[in-house]
Amino acid sequence: MGETIEFGANGSTTSGYLAKPAANANGKAVVVLQEWWGLVPHVCDIADRFAAEGYVALAPDLFRGDSADNPDDAGRLFMALNIDQAEKDLRGAIAAVKEHGGVSGKVGVVGFCMGGQLALFAATTSASDVGAAIDFYGIHPNVKPDFAQLQCPILGLFAENDDFVNGEAVNALVAAVEAAGKSIEHHTYPGTGHAFFNDSRPEAYSADAAADAWKRTLAFFSGNL
Repeated sequence: MGETIEFGANGSTTSGYLAKPAANANGKAVVVLQEWWGLVPHVCDIADRFAAEGYVALAPDLFRGDSADNPDDAGRLFMALNIDQAEKDLRGAIAAVKEHGGVSGKVGVVGFCMGGQLALFAATTSASDVGAAIDFYGIHPNVKPDFAQLQCPILGLFAENDDFVNGEAVNALVAAVEAAGKSIEHHTYPGTGHAFFNDSRPEAYSADAAADAWKRTLAFFSGNL
């Protein structure tokens, strides 16, 4: 359904996977942010799923051509992420998806694992362009959103048995957002672990939780974009 495109990122260019609706376009756009594996087929599939629901969706390649198929390599890419460059790439992706979608209003951002934290980051660094942000079990120790800059609502979707984003981390995120006077809706899925939405990883995937999270995601974007 989609294609690889090049787009500008503060003077340089980078790439991403763009998916457009074949029919029933809803006039809305979303940026889909990858897990620590990189811009792998699962992420492109999520963009395609958004396109099937009427959204123009762009998944930027935040590792700029690199990807991993094992946790050790993924961890190295994760920790080597250039946060300043990622922020520029996120701005570029938001501008590009608006351009390709013909969208004049705000866009949605949604991310998974590393991308979940980056979705919050994008919502604070590009606040005037983001109308809703969704964080699926987001984590990155070097990405620290300034929630005072937030101008949109957040939806957080978490796992009960998550070794990376445990209940204490979720409570800290909620407290930080609310301390800044901002809005966050959140839900934790009992009996699930990190990456429960990733249907390419059977050891982590939870079909029931993923289905419910997808319904919540579509409802949240529909109601806020």
